[in-house]
Amino acid sequence: MVETASGEGDHAVEHELLLLNDANISGGGGCDGSWRLNFDGFQFSFEHKEKPPRRLHDYLRVSGSENHVAEYYQQQVEMLEGFTEMDALAERGFVPRMSAEEKESLARRETLAINISNVANMILFIAKVYASIKSGSLAIIASTLDSLLDLLSGFILWFTAFSMQIPNPYLYPIGKRRMQPLGILVFASVMATLGLQIILESVRTLASNENGFSLTKEQEQWALGIMLCVTLVKLVLCIYCRSFTNEIVKAYAQDHFFDVVTNLIGLIAVLLANYISDWMDPVGAIILAMYTIRTWSVTVVENVNSLVGKSAAPEYLQKLTYLCWNHHKAIRHIDTVRAYTFGSHYFVEVDIVLPFDMPLQTAHDIGEALQEKLELLPEIERAFVHLDYEFSHKPEHAHTHL
Repeated sequence: MVETASGEGDHAVEHELLLLNDANISGGGGCDGSWRLNFDGFQFSFEHKEKPPRRLHDYLRVSGSENHVAEYYQQQVEMLEGFTEMDALAERGFVPRMSAEEKESLARRETLAINISNVANMILFIAKVYASIKSGSLAIIASTLDSLLDLLSGFILWFTAFSMQIPNPYLYPIGKRRMQPLGILVFASVMATLGLQIILESVRTLASNENGFSLTKEQEQWALGIMLCVTLVKLVLCIYCRSFTNEIVKAYAQDHFFDVVTNLIGLIAVLLANYISDWMDPVGAIILAMYTIRTWSVTVVENVNSLVGKSAAPEYLQKLTYLCWNHHKAIRHIDTVRAYTFGSHYFVEVDIVLPFDMPLQTAHDIGEALQEKLELLPEIERAFVHLDYEFSHKPEHAHTHL
């Protein structure tokens, strides 16, 4: 009886010590942190912290040994900066965030940017329809069809943003975060399809040897004035929307920049066809269409990766592993650290090993605190922490990775 009581007392004392230790760590108190990983002693000189200036051989894609050394030091600096960020999170227990007023103000500004873009797209589309009728240029018509898709894309992005703001925990228990890349994916697919259609029409025009493209002075002035005004407005909107971090607003910024390029290509093609040769108009349309397909194909690949659950970069997994190890002294091993895309954010799975005789309440508190700490990182949507007492078994749910 005495030994049993003594054993229970030891467990109780250990439980209290672990909780006290965890509280001290979270509060940054004066506990012994010798068990924690620490890279404070690793410092680089100032020249290694600054990125080396780009030289001629960098632009010519000629790499030298000094470039590899500079890249190596830059990677090490970024790694240490990431560890420092994790140390700050472990000591403070929170990540500085915007206040409710700041969030509301930012949301209003983002909504304003989207509304301005939609209204501008509608007005500019009407103007380009008139320019297409006046000029009859295939390149301007292609640019006008692109503006029509701007309106469709605006509706798609608005619908995804609206859907994400209306949670439904019963039908969508993990949220609607993937609505955002899905909407961008649909838009990009439509843009690529349009580009292919323009190429086919331009090739047909070239093969038919249709001549006679000519603009009067009035038609040229109308086309030139409208296209220049549209390009200028789109450039201003591009700069404005790029000042935001919201992915949907950034998609608008990319679309505005794309319109600046396509409008200039269309205008140059019309002028060359009018003053030099007729075939330059369909050729300009083909160039415009190929640029469309290339640009939005890259967008498709990026968003497909975010939907299929692509793993995070090794550097990011290093940061998560570092944070997990420094979370609590009782952690014996880190079995698994996974982070994979779930829409525009990450899902994280962590398996940690705790002492086999640790009380359930203590183990639960350690795991839950780690989960909350991981979910404070802005890139993480959800974190799952699995607690175990040994690490010799196969990875959890190994059959799902076949």
